[in-house]
Amino acid sequence: MAAYLIAQIRIHDLDTFKKYQAEVPATIERHGGRYLVRGGDVTPQEGNWTPDRMVVLEFPNMATLKNWYDSEDYQAIIKYRTDAADGDMIFVEGI
Repeated sequence: MAAYLIAQIRIHDLDTFKKYQAEVPATIERHGGRYLVRGGDVTPQEGNWTPDRMVVLEFPNMATLKNWYDSEDYQAIIKYRTDAADGDMIFVEGI
């Protein structure tokens, strides 16, 4: 079953975040993942949720998603994101 990472991100240091943006796609691809949503306009429709930036990644399954997140290559760059942005992230299985 496919697994998805869904995140909302609020960037407060664009220069540092650009380092993350430059390196993260290769780590995702190496681990069998792909972007479904990366940035773009967000249009709140219902409720009080007003994220600035959304990211949705798809991986073949939850084990692959977790292996990517815990991998040496991703962990080597995660500090760029955590130093440059705040956000919320979930992993979810789906069809």
